[in-house]
Amino acid sequence: MKHHPHHPSHTHSHPHTHSHHPTRRDFLSTLSAAALLGPWAFQQEQSAADTAERFRQMSEDFERKGLADPFKGITTNGEVLPGTFQIAPTGVSTEPVRNAAEKFIASLTNVQLARTMFPVDDVKWRKWMNQHFYARQGISLQEMTDAQRDAAFGLMRASLSTRGFELSRNVMRLNETLAELINEHTFLGEWLYYFTIMGRPSATEPWGWQLDGHHCIINYFVLGDQVVMTPHFFGSEPVRATSGKYKGLVILQEEQTTGLQMLQSLSDSQRQRAIINFSKTGNNNLTEAFKDNVVLDYAGLRANDLPKPARDHLRDLANLYVSNMDDGHARVKMDEVDRHIENTWFAWIGGTQPDSAFYYRIQSPVILIEFDHQRPANLARFASDPDKPTQQHIHCVVRTPNGNDYGKDLLRQHYLAHPHTS
Repeated sequence: MKHHPHHPSHTHSHPHTHSHHPTRRDFLSTLSAAALLGPWAFQQEQSAADTAERFRQMSEDFERKGLADPFKGITTNGEVLPGTFQIAPTGVSTEPVRNAAEKFIASLTNVQLARTMFPVDDVKWRKWMNQHFYARQGISLQEMTDAQRDAAFGLMRASLSTRGFELSRNVMRLNETLAELINEHTFLGEWLYYFTIMGRPSATEPWGWQLDGHHCIINYFVLGDQVVMTPHFFGSEPVRATSGKYKGLVILQEEQTTGLQMLQSLSDSQRQRAIINFSKTGNNNLTEAFKDNVVLDYAGLRANDLPKPARDHLRDLANLYVSNMDDGHARVKMDEVDRHIENTWFAWIGGTQPDSAFYYRIQSPVILIEFDHQRPANLARFASDPDKPTQQHIHCVVRTPNGNDYGKDLLRQHYLAHPHTS
């Protein structure tokens, strides 16, 4: 069944604990000690226990439904376009990423390693979610020592561009701003982002890592010197901090402005084709958590109908997202995007003014990018209209269609060439 651009509203937040506390998956087992704290404290802990149990059940329900079907990948018609991706040398070394991952792994205790390491073909890849209730796996920045946190950030720095690393960190910082705004430091905060490693870092065997948390999810697959960095989710509410620890911090304005400039650069007739709906009343992203197999046909305006300047503008917009990867692999990915540029589509929903709420999508056989102004969620109490999408709440998603999210098509080809036995 094909999906049309709509998505239900949801709220967002995350747990916030001190570094010596367990993760949320371990949370319930620690609550019996609450009886020692007196009646008031016990009531507080019991309420937290009830919330944690409800969140666990909700998480399991989403996983059960979202993972009911085996992975296929995002397609336009339900069928993966064969031969889209190949195992091939890129000439861009992944040794810095591998070294950083090994340093991070070496910093962990045996107990932490047991929670952090998964097989490279584990379904854990697909278990990520932006919503506040999701019970995450791995080890959080909140739990880490300073040395472990430095190693985790070292892995991010090696894997991402300077821009990509700063964007990720700023998302985390604005999650602290949100905690301040609504006085919620149990389920929100700067350090509530969880790391897992898939497989063992290797120069020849497939492996990768994942970061999972509120408004920031990175899936980073490595095979030889090839990299796939999708699904990649980033966003914020708010996108602009007007108070608190990070007052003055603003993010995602370039993605917002450049997208609008792309639309405004089109002729009237081209713009009419690109805009698939002038009305934006809700959330429109279609490829967030547990949407690995969405069937989403091309819509809007095709790039082969554009003159070269407009086509270059569309390419530059795509590059804005791709360039969150380390510089070398971003160039490799953009070469892939360029090979399919004539079959790249640009679609728009919503207004066309600088203060409008809007959604746009870039889609080709090798990349899918969504930008969406969302309804207020955790800040709904402050909104003049809590049902109206706002520029203060943005979601962005980058995907690799046709079966190569999480590097799964490359992994499939690798296993065909090098059979693995369990």
